[in-house]
Amino acid sequence: MAWIQTVDEAEATGIVKEEYDAAIARAEHLPNIVKLFSVRPKSMRAFFGLYKVVMRDEPSPLSRAQREIIATVVSQVNKCHY
Repeated sequence: MAWIQTVDEAEATGIVKEEYDAAIARAEHLPNIVKLFSVRPKSMRAFFGLYKVVMRDEPSPLSRAQREIIATVVSQVNKCHY
């Protein structure tokens, strides 16, 4: 498994802190996938903005559950546990 340096939650500032706080509010913990973006704050903000539009915005021809199932299957096919 690769080792990737991330910004520790206690040291987060600016965009990283905002995104960490938002992730904790959603999931009640800080997921590793969020930490992976911490060294590139602008990419972090862009990714989570896109994620929100694709996975959570309505209306959509697919239900939220259908979108989550598709994401799960794609992750499984790619052997990615995220």
